[in-house]
Amino acid sequence: MRSLLFFFFLFGISGSFISNTPDQNRIITYEESFEDFPNPERGFYQALDTKASKYELLSVEKLKALRTAHDIRGAKFRVLNSLVLREFLLDSFVQTPLSGEFLENVRKDFQTIREAGIKSIIRFAYTNKVHAGNCKDQYKICPPYGDAAKNIVLLHITQLKPILFENADIIAAVQMGFIGVWGENYFTDYFGDASMNGIGRIMDSSWRDRNDVLHALLDGIPNDRMIQVRTPQIKQRFVYGERAPVTSGPLMRNEAYSGTGKSRIGFHNDCFLASADDYGTYYDYGNSSNARKEANEVLRNYFSRDSKFVVVGGETCDDAFSPQNDCEPAGRVEKELYEMHYSYLNTTYNLEVNNDWVAGGCMDNIKRKLGYRFVLRSATFPKSGRAGSKLHVHIFLENIGYASPFNPRPVQLVLRNVSDRKVHSFEFKTDLRYWFTGKIELDGLFLLPAHLLPGKYELLLNLPDKYPSLAGRPEYSIRLANENCWEENTGFNRLNGVLTIEK
Repeated sequence: MRSLLFFFFLFGISGSFISNTPDQNRIITYEESFEDFPNPERGFYQALDTKASKYELLSVEKLKALRTAHDIRGAKFRVLNSLVLREFLLDSFVQTPLSGEFLENVRKDFQTIREAGIKSIIRFAYTNKVHAGNCKDQYKICPPYGDAAKNIVLLHITQLKPILFENADIIAAVQMGFIGVWGENYFTDYFGDASMNGIGRIMDSSWRDRNDVLHALLDGIPNDRMIQVRTPQIKQRFVYGERAPVTSGPLMRNEAYSGTGKSRIGFHNDCFLASADDYGTYYDYGNSSNARKEANEVLRNYFSRDSKFVVVGGETCDDAFSPQNDCEPAGRVEKELYEMHYSYLNTTYNLEVNNDWVAGGCMDNIKRKLGYRFVLRSATFPKSGRAGSKLHVHIFLENIGYASPFNPRPVQLVLRNVSDRKVHSFEFKTDLRYWFTGKIELDGLFLLPAHLLPGKYELLLNLPDKYPSLAGRPEYSIRLANENCWEENTGFNRLNGVLTIEK
């Protein structure tokens, strides 16, 4: 009987192990969860496009349904989404300003996204159609392509800026877009055709025009949000100038999250593991002085180092690069996702590749590990305290995901009165954008309020959205990957311990 009582003392809270140290601190260890669940700004996203010429508004009900596991036509896996890629095709405005009706529809979509409790990646483009002909491109995608001139692009960004600022809270990232077919900055009529249909390289003047668009986009969203570019060279030529070599240096730790253009430009690789250089993602497109040439190794190295501190996402686009794009050990998909710090991928494209990850046995791992995945390991705190005194809390976590969060958010210790449920929050001095893959240590020394009433207080960890408009919504708070810790109705993560405030 005595041993049975001891067992219940140690494991009295399901999913946790509790012990008392000689100095009367309490140590709790936690059980890891392997469940796939939605978390903000990470995971598989759903691409949803609309045309200005035939605008189709988003549906709250359909967006809400994405947050629960659902089937995908043609997919051998089920998925849940906390992200959508909202693609706006500006096909009606290639030569004119955006209309008031179109801008109002964009506003309505953002409101729908907010109501549904998800976040959005944003891209604007003018065309997503290609046509064949007698041209030099190896895929026979021929000009004219149908995108817009620089003056039109800059005008449209100016028109969109107020909407992007108003809705920055539910924007995870903005993709550069605008230039070229699909907004991928390649097949373009006005910004230096990167294909072999032109002169075979991008001239200095075209790099400067591209930089002007990127500068306008960086100015068109708040400093705490990032722009994704299609290739690493686009970032290099923006940061270091149109003649920057591919050996230009990546973002360093002391430069990260500083609000500069260099710190706010990430990547979307829309041909992830499609070929040796991901269909030209890692390629030098030249300038007025230098011809185009291969640069796969050096740009992969740049991407790997720079991407640690910025947002990275994309999609698979071709299954031709097999077995390299398969699961380990035959392929290297998880190694690539980890080394390039991927936070999200397209749910539905390319399903040949994505389905291979099911057959190869790594899809479940990828679904859990895209972006961040924080696991509580242990927490230490005193059994009791007094109002006006200091509270010392020590917490160990581990990020087992491929990347850290790329947008800022607070990390809070919450004390909640067991009787009246009133909460008191304290903020840790930490930046979770630096919570890279590996171990994380939180050490907090907090002054308890002098008016704190005696009683018992639950301890919880809260990682809410930065924006007050979302901070109280559980869908936008980070859930830890532990058993019996998540509170769906509050967005808090229970530390499964109680602090007694004495009289």
